[in-house]
Amino acid sequence: MATPNARADALSLLLFTLRSGKLMAINLLKVSEIIPCPSLTKLPESHPHVKGVATLRGQSLSVIDLSRAIGEQPLADPDGGCLIVTDISRSRQGLHVQAVSRIVHCLSTDIKPPPYGSGNRSYITGVTRVDNALVQVLDIEKVIHGIAPPPPEAPSGQLAEEDASLLAAANILVVDDSQVALQQSVHTLRHLGLECHTARSAKDAINVLLEQQGTGLEINIVVSDIEMSEMDGYAFTRTLRETPDFQHLYVLLHTSLDSAMSAEKAKLAGANAILTKFSSPELTDCLVVAARAVHAEKR
Repeated sequence: MATPNARADALSLLLFTLRSGKLMAINLLKVSEIIPCPSLTKLPESHPHVKGVATLRGQSLSVIDLSRAIGEQPLADPDGGCLIVTDISRSRQGLHVQAVSRIVHCLSTDIKPPPYGSGNRSYITGVTRVDNALVQVLDIEKVIHGIAPPPPEAPSGQLAEEDASLLAAANILVVDDSQVALQQSVHTLRHLGLECHTARSAKDAINVLLEQQGTGLEINIVVSDIEMSEMDGYAFTRTLRETPDFQHLYVLLHTSLDSAMSAEKAKLAGANAILTKFSSPELTDCLVVAARAVHAEKR
């Protein structure tokens, strides 16, 4: 079978700079607002990459020194610049940057994976070109995880014997271009006693699906990020639904955005379910539902 071609979705990026002046970007869907840097209250014993806490419309907002968090030189004016306020993965924070440049619109296929050899310490999930200038797309999940890793969550409870058996019989592929987010999902599966296949892009995921097709490890459940370079989760899902050999796959879209906001688009793409990152008990519950659906389809 021929490998399905990459599908493209429209994507909006917010461009910003740090002290070096090189352009960086963040998915606009992850940005709630942009404000001048307000006065901050420094908290004792806080993480060194947290500049302090701001009060925004009566609510506290942790402010991350993005330059320090990703190993860049500190801003020339530590009290200047502006905050990019993000609301992702069930948390809200301000990213202190030198300046916001503009919003650009592109296709997901315009975002390429990071250069080979970037390594696990890299804080980018992709690169693109805007007006012939290289732009790095920030891995904000990795930044946040490095400062405030989520506390260990208690398992959602002892699985019923039948559900545990169904999960053990499932072959799961986890797709995410953020190494941190990928490892969180893998950790949940291992806690359940499950091994899984992984991929860092939709293209790699399709290769895994093709490699396992017709074997005893043929994939039947796909857990995919949405905000990925080259082919995002929506386009990936549509590609699977249009490919006869993969139409039957159970697809759970796993997003750092508010899943309620993305639910309609996920449904139109053909996903079976959508979940906001990251809750280990909720991911477990979704996987049980998926395993039950796969088992029912076989009957």
